[in-house]
Amino acid sequence: MTELEALNRAKTYMDKLANGINPIDDTVVPEGDVINQVRLARCFFFISDILRRVIDNGGIVAPAASKKKEKMPFSVPFEKRSMFAFSEKPISASEVARRINALCDCENMRKLSYSGIVNWLSEIGMLMWATTTDGKKAKHPTSSGIENGISVEKRNGSNGPYEVVVYNLVAQHFIIDNLDAVIETENMNAELSQKPWTMAQEECLVDLYKKDVPLSEIAVTLKRNTSSVRKRLKRLGLI
Repeated sequence: MTELEALNRAKTYMDKLANGINPIDDTVVPEGDVINQVRLARCFFFISDILRRVIDNGGIVAPAASKKKEKMPFSVPFEKRSMFAFSEKPISASEVARRINALCDCENMRKLSYSGIVNWLSEIGMLMWATTTDGKKAKHPTSSGIENGISVEKRNGSNGPYEVVVYNLVAQHFIIDNLDAVIETENMNAELSQKPWTMAQEECLVDLYKKDVPLSEIAVTLKRNTSSVRKRLKRLGLI
């Protein structure tokens, strides 16, 4: 008898036991017999289903699904920071973050998001909320931010003109020189984003969303990632 045949026979036995039938002589088991207890019957059906899956898989037991390995907090070796690709042309925070991520092997660690940079600059008073030309809320540089090379650039896109905060060579050097503080803010916010939402946070989320504040900016304010903000809005039935 092959292993697959043995599995089929075992499944047949389980099916009969689950249905109150003696698998040896195919007679109906008396009503009061222990075999007819509901809990046992459920176990027999459960085992039968597992055997069916193994049989359908050619008799091979599928390997257990491996748990997703938790990524390490973001970090950049000090000796690699001098390799940052500085740009003579002002670039966005997203581009700054991309170039920082390129300095390290991020496969086993979280990546630095642009919000980590923006959050840190907001904490030290270089960015603040402001109303854009189209009436929306966005982070703009303060006088301190402007002095350190942060500015607002007007651009034209497929949906019309828009504004983007950019960082010149001075601002890029400032961020790299203070990268440890940026990374600390990023890793702290990453931990906070995994914590349960409080009622106060939800109220702030709803208020900002109704004011048409972009999800990326809401994420910065609430110290969560954009995906977390979007999921919460869906759960609240707002999107």
